[in-house]
Amino acid sequence: MKAGRKNLRRACQEGAAVTLADGESIMQVVTLRGSNLIEVLDSKGVKSLALFPAKFQKSFWIKNGNFVVVDASGRDEALESGSKIACVVSRVLFHDQVRALEKSGEWPAIFKSTSNAWATGTTSKVEEELNSEEDDDDLPPLEANTNRNRPVEVDSDSESGSDS
Repeated sequence: MKAGRKNLRRACQEGAAVTLADGESIMQVVTLRGSNLIEVLDSKGVKSLALFPAKFQKSFWIKNGNFVVVDASGRDEALESGSKIACVVSRVLFHDQVRALEKSGEWPAIFKSTSNAWATGTTSKVEEELNSEEDDDDLPPLEANTNRNRPVEVDSDSESGSDS
């Protein structure tokens, strides 16, 4: 194991208590976009793109609904300059760290119901609002795929023999 990955794991295991530095904030992962890009939701309900650094590859996996600490110090300047990526993930939060942040009072109010739902597997108001926007999008219904042959259903001889 390389030294960088070993130090990442050590810092993750030792750091049960998370302290936020200047310019860092807690955000929730909304969708994974691929190529180390994720869409995150901040405490004000604003979505933006964040970069999931390559140093986390093969060390941390995230999915929709997870929480991350994001360095958003240059967010406004990046958006004004035309960059689509507004912030960089600096830390992935695990369940124990989320619990500790909730108790300390640093947890954003918009995520209070979401963090409990994350542990129990239920959906929250924020997720329901996000999903309700993407329900139909005025698209036609899906049609059946006609490129595949369906197996022909053959009546068995035993059923016809019992009727005679």
